[in-house]
Amino acid sequence: MFLGLDLGTGSVKALVLDEGGEVRGEGSAPYRVHAPSPGWAESDPQDWWIAAAEATRAATGPRGERIEAVGLSGQMHGVVLSDEAGSPVRPAITWADARAREQLEAYGRLDTGLRGRLGNPPWVGMAGPSLLWLRDNEPENYRAARWALQPKDWLRLRLTGEAASEPTDASATLLYDVEGDGWAFDVVEALGLRAELLASLKDPARVAGQLGREAADYFRLPAGTPVAAGAADTAAAVLGSGLRPGAVQLTVGTGGQIVALRDEPVAYPEGGVHLYRAATGHLWYSMAAVQNAGLALEWARGLLGASWPEVYEEAFSVPAGAEGVTFLPYLTGERTPHFDPDVRGAWSGMGLKHGRGHLMRAALEGVGFSLRQALEALEKTGLRAPELLLGGGGASYALYRQLLASVLRRPLRVLPDANVSATGAAILGGMAVGAYPSDLDAELPGAARDPAEEEVVEPAEDQEAYEEAYRRYEQSYPSHPE
Repeated sequence: MFLGLDLGTGSVKALVLDEGGEVRGEGSAPYRVHAPSPGWAESDPQDWWIAAAEATRAATGPRGERIEAVGLSGQMHGVVLSDEAGSPVRPAITWADARAREQLEAYGRLDTGLRGRLGNPPWVGMAGPSLLWLRDNEPENYRAARWALQPKDWLRLRLTGEAASEPTDASATLLYDVEGDGWAFDVVEALGLRAELLASLKDPARVAGQLGREAADYFRLPAGTPVAAGAADTAAAVLGSGLRPGAVQLTVGTGGQIVALRDEPVAYPEGGVHLYRAATGHLWYSMAAVQNAGLALEWARGLLGASWPEVYEEAFSVPAGAEGVTFLPYLTGERTPHFDPDVRGAWSGMGLKHGRGHLMRAALEGVGFSLRQALEALEKTGLRAPELLLGGGGASYALYRQLLASVLRRPLRVLPDANVSATGAAILGGMAVGAYPSDLDAELPGAARDPAEEEVVEPAEDQEAYEEAYRRYEQSYPSHPE
């Protein structure tokens, strides 16, 4: 059996697959994201460690000794400064952090050729700008660090004592050479960063270390268990859902991602679309990324004092278009297509007749409209999406899936398993020890879907009301002072 650990923004999810691809156990454990200053988003890696062990024990139960390999996935872009053994120098800076606005200017000063080889638009919360901020504002912590790691790479260091990275996470740091397919050490030098902070790159589906005795006892797993290099959560989700070139996948969670595999790297940074390495087969994927999906909906729900059953009951008693109310979900700035860290959220169009249901309806629609803008940006790269595969826990409610299908104007084929990132991580663990084939054309556990049994959500007849509301939404940006 193979254990997949997905280190997400607010929780760790653990999943156990057997050799036939059947799920034999699942577990999860939450932790907090901290905001010590406005616009900051940090996590304590020790919280990740405790949660990963708790989720593992829940998933494996009495079968921990039967785990043959571990695979990892995790939230992208963040940075963990640690010493040689993995003890954090300071809290981790996560992808939702926006403190490094001034440091983005350093990317603008790069030679055009160097900047072009990154293949991605600069953005706050990514490892490169965050490292620049740490160098400029916390020089003692910056100098004290031996490693600057992405979250799941830090977890692997703690599990095995071996520091490593891999291309799917590295390509999302703004320190990776898309053309050369490796660390962009000339960019690192031009930015004035320490190259030795970057760990060597391993293949995601290869063993990157063995489980140490102390970690094994804490996680209740066999010491010496192989641990695969693993992949960034989106790359792992692509693998776990069985996505193939030509298909497009929408994942709705804390944020939203629309991804499509590509045989060749095609960059479109001016349109706010990312280009990252896939987990297998020397493939790439284009990604349109939305910062505020479930994050914005959870904020709105809490602000309005509604339970989730109340949200859905009241919101869907309001007609499509929320009777003129518009919601911009830009609580942490926004990526695709705007790439504007300073834009902020708002409700507009409110009158005396509007109530809590209208505000929640507008919030649900606003996230959908943001995803539609991201999809339109992705299609400008030459991709076509006649239908979308839908995954993630943020669209588990049937009426909301219907709303998304109507807003996006295309059918949604619902993936049966919400934990596709953990599934992909477990598959990588199995690949690392030869239990699963590494050939992309092979039948992998995550790809074993029967299309005839999948739920397909078609757009409803209320599309015209959404079109009018979408035009209002588009006209509401930019909504912040210059």
